[in-house]
Amino acid sequence: MCLGIPGQIVAIIDADNGIAKVDVSGVKRDVNIACVRRPDEADTALIGIWVLVHVGFAMSRIDEQEAAKTLALLDQLGEIQPELNAMRETATS
Repeated sequence: MCLGIPGQIVAIIDADNGIAKVDVSGVKRDVNIACVRRPDEADTALIGIWVLVHVGFAMSRIDEQEAAKTLALLDQLGEIQPELNAMRETATS
């Protein structure tokens, strides 16, 4: 199953192409942030925000409380580990 999983933007890697480094439960990978960018804010303002990541794209912004609830629920359902393992296979430093 392919899930959307919460992650936190930790760096902007390529502002021209909308690529950020996102930390998902300790796994960092490059993610496209085109869907969560706002025209009136600097890309650096995205650092620290939580997003819902699906197949390499940050699909929407979520708050930290919602991220924690979602991660806990995925853990309870046994769904988080397969997703993290899949992310580790394609993770970047």
